[in-house]
This record gives sequence, C-alpha cells and structure tokens, in this order.
Amino acid sequence: MLNKKTVDDLQVKGKRVLVRCDFNVPLQDGVITDENRITAALPTIKKLIADGGKVILCSHMGKPKGEAKPELSLAPVAKRLSELLEKEVVFAKDDNVVGENAKAAVAAMKDGDVVLLENTRYRKEETKNEENYSKELASLADVFVNDAFGTSHRAHCSTVGVTEFVEESAVGYLMEKEIEFLGNAVNNPERPFVAILGGSKVSDKINVINNLLEKVDTLIIGGGMAYTFAVAKGGKVGNSLLEEDKVPYALDMMKKAEEKGVKFLTPVDTVITQEFKNDTPFKTVPTGEIPDGWEGLDIGEETRKQFAEAIKGAKTVVWNGPMGVFEFENFAKGTKAVAEAMAEIDATTIIGGGDSAAAVNQLGFGDKMTHISTGGGASLEFLEGKELPGVVAVDDK
Repeated sequence: MLNKKTVDDLQVKGKRVLVRCDFNVPLQDGVITDENRITAALPTIKKLIADGGKVILCSHMGKPKGEAKPELSLAPVAKRLSELLEKEVVFAKDDNVVGENAKAAVAAMKDGDVVLLENTRYRKEETKNEENYSKELASLADVFVNDAFGTSHRAHCSTVGVTEFVEESAVGYLMEKEIEFLGNAVNNPERPFVAILGGSKVSDKINVINNLLEKVDTLIIGGGMAYTFAVAKGGKVGNSLLEEDKVPYALDMMKKAEEKGVKFLTPVDTVITQEFKNDTPFKTVPTGEIPDGWEGLDIGEETRKQFAEAIKGAKTVVWNGPMGVFEFENFAKGTKAVAEAMAEIDATTIIGGGDSAAAVNQLGFGDKMTHISTGGGASLEFLEGKELPGVVAVDDK
C-alpha cells in the first residue's frame, strides 16, 4: 500500500533532520491536558536520535493566524518532551520561527541532539504554503520527515513546501501506521466491512458516504446527521438538527445503497428532550415521530441493539463521529454502545479521530481498538478516497 520512503529507509547519522510532528495539544493555563499526540510522536523521534540524527522538531498549535501569541507557544511541549525522552530538548524561542535562536541552536547540535522550533503558524506564510518560508525551514535541515498525519490534508510550508528544498523526505512511523490502517481498511478490507458515521452534519460527510457506499457491506448512520435521513424517509424530527437542503442527497444515498446491496442502517428510535442540557427530562420515541418543541440528543435503546448487532458480525469496522451528545452523560449511551460493541469483537477496529477518538478514550475503550487515528479531518479525507498533500509530497521509495 505504502510506496513512500519511511524513516527506516533513511541514513541520518550526522545529518540534520527536520521532523514535522503534530503537537497541537490542548493547554489549560500553560499545562498540557492531553498528551496523546506527544507520546504518538516518540517512536519516530527516538529512532532518529538512536540513528545519530540531529533532530529538529516543528509543529503548529492552535490558530495563531500568523501572530506570535504567547498562549500558543510550544514551550510547554519542549518541557514535556524533555521529560519523556529523558534528555534535553532545546526550545528555539523565535517569534519568526526560523530566527537567531533556532539557527544558533541548530549550529550547536551534536548527533542525537533535539531542538524544538516555535509554533509554525506564528508566520502567516505557513498556511499559504509560501516558498520563502518553506526555504527558511528547509535551510535548517538536510532531510525532512513528516509524521503529522493530523495536518497532512493541508498543503502548508511545514508539511508540503519544505519537501522541495531538502535532499530527501520520508514519512514517520505514525504516518506510516495511519496510512496502512486507514488505507487498508478502505481499499482492502477484511469483510464484512462496516462503517459507522455520526456527528452533527451530513454536509461534512457527503463525499465520505458516497465513497464508502462503493466499499462497505453495511453503513450505519447516527448522530445529528441521522435526522436529515429521517426526514428523507418522511418522518418528523421536531427541533432536532436538520439540513433541509441535504434531504434530496439523503434520498440519493439510500437509493445508491439499495442498488449496491449495501445494508443501510439509520436510527429507529431516538432519545428526545426539550432542553439542550444533561439534567433535563427525556424520553424515547420512534425516530420519525419527534414532536414539535423536542429534539433528539441520542439514539434509542432499540437502535443501540440493532447497531451493536450489525457490528458484531464485522471483520473491519471504521467509525467516525459520535451517536449523540456524548459530552452529556444522559445522552452518551448510544456512543457508548457502539464503542462497547467494537471493543468486544475480534476484528480490525479503527476510530477516525476527532470527537469519536475523544469519546472512545473518555469512555475507557481506547486500548480495545486496533487503531485510533490522530487526525479527524485527515482521516475523513482519507475515507473520501482523496490523496493527502502531506503524503503525496514525500519521496517515493
């Protein structure tokens, strides 16, 4: 599947290696609240250190929009990385990212040393993939490694532009794993292949539904997007999330599923409430019979059973998007039921990043899944069958 160079194909001893990681971690008062993305990057970093490379790390954090915003500095990441790697990670504190501190830190490096640059998005050129900034980043290094799957669907200086100005480029272990799992799941799945799509909007998943209908045996729809399908079937959804302009599309997709012989499951019952909060009275009604003034916040008990049953027979399952408002305990049962069903089966189970990854980890099923993707948007584009610019730009073997 993967014909790209990986870190195992590189000879980095004595060379300067620029590694694009995804250190876009949540911070509260300067403290990292979830370090999954940092730990996910460690295998690649450790490999390059062990091989005697001079390892220069870079990443974005948040959306500083081309300004040096102190609250989005990567300084806390450098500190945590030093602890995890048990060696000093020199933080190059330059608001212009490739500045005096970075140049001096890189010039002083010995084999196996590690430097972390400041937030790549402190420069507005980053998101526009402007050549001058790509050249500056590349000037620090001989070799480039992209291990940031979460941003590989964006053509930025630090993901794509820089590849043109280095001797060679490769993907890191995390990227390799993402591409193998997501790619194989979609293009060469062990069957039956079940995909579960949730989340609030149909519009976010239009191309995904269309592409997956070519590949899956069963497609399950839950979350806010299910109400648009309920209306397409002639139902009433009260005040639930609804994209009226997507009703014809929903009809098309159900028809396509029928033509392709794909089992297409949508909720049969819904947990409804009159207020969008956790501690509010709720009841369960058939999905197409939600009264005015009420809105659906989760899939009902019968639907949970049907979805779990469909998952039980699968050999490959891909899940993207929660079944309900899982942040509210009373309306997390649907999402939990899907996670539970996936945790119990002997199959390749893949979580497509974003909210579903957060939900699975929060509910305590993370270690039961084969693979949890680190990139929400990137994994969605993968499921749409798109080529990711950050992958394409890397050298082929």
